[in-house]
Amino acid sequence: MERVRRYIHADYAYKMGLSGKNVTIAVMDTGIVPHPDLKDRIVLFRDFCQNRIGLYDDNGHGTHIAGILAGNGMQSILNKKGNYMGIAPKARLISLKVLDAKGNGSTQNMLEAVDYLLRIRERFHIRILNISVGMLPDAGKKEQLALLEAVERLWDAGIVVVAAAGNNGPKENTVTVPGISRKIVTVGSCDDTEQVTLKNGLESGYSGSGPTACCIVKPEILAPGTNIISCNKNMKGYTVKSGTSMAAPVVSGSIALLTELHPDFTPQEIKLRLYERAYPRGRQIGKKCWGIVHVENLIREGKW
Repeated sequence: MERVRRYIHADYAYKMGLSGKNVTIAVMDTGIVPHPDLKDRIVLFRDFCQNRIGLYDDNGHGTHIAGILAGNGMQSILNKKGNYMGIAPKARLISLKVLDAKGNGSTQNMLEAVDYLLRIRERFHIRILNISVGMLPDAGKKEQLALLEAVERLWDAGIVVVAAAGNNGPKENTVTVPGISRKIVTVGSCDDTEQVTLKNGLESGYSGSGPTACCIVKPEILAPGTNIISCNKNMKGYTVKSGTSMAAPVVSGSIALLTELHPDFTPQEIKLRLYERAYPRGRQIGKKCWGIVHVENLIREGKW
């Protein structure tokens, strides 16, 4: 995470005193555990898979995502392992478990989670939703449309929806649902050509690529996603994972810092700001996207 924070120029935000404080981020994933870096800021957990009560994550993916978003890194600092602080270390988290121990889920689980978010969004002041989940390519058209319509309802309700582009690249038209939505922010990995551990089935250029069937540029924005160290589900430390799943919360956390500074910004204004202030631009790095998220540009006022 130290590398990631440097890569996206996040230190400027921290020097300004920004930390994601008072910003609530919802996460649709495999769940969450009360890791020491997270436990004091998990305000709600809801299980749509088994309807269990109490925090748990039988896969580990969701806890890793949460650490990238909002881990405070205290365990790593105390154990002198480095500083694995997430992007918005004081943000509040809502965990919605929609995937099981194997990382599988159903469209119905996700639709129920969306409806639940719409009901509670004002009560918990939810501003951002991170979806590091994508439909399989062979999912039915009806299911795909239902999920796309659902996430766009959240966007229209004032929640910035951030989705991973998926790991089916580098060929075109490989962005997964719901990342193909015209409205939401879709994130790819900017470092997907670096050396990647193949045990997860990832290869060079894994980040999903557009254009979509509607000829939209996707993903819009890139962030580091390869070999990211974040919270472990066993609560005793950290683990390494790679994929656009890891890049998405880097952008969600960056948006949390911007939202703390400008709580009145709408999803549309935030997306425009991401477009205007990405750097380097896609054309400079040979990618069909807006560019790489740059936190200093994102939050700096006036000329940047």
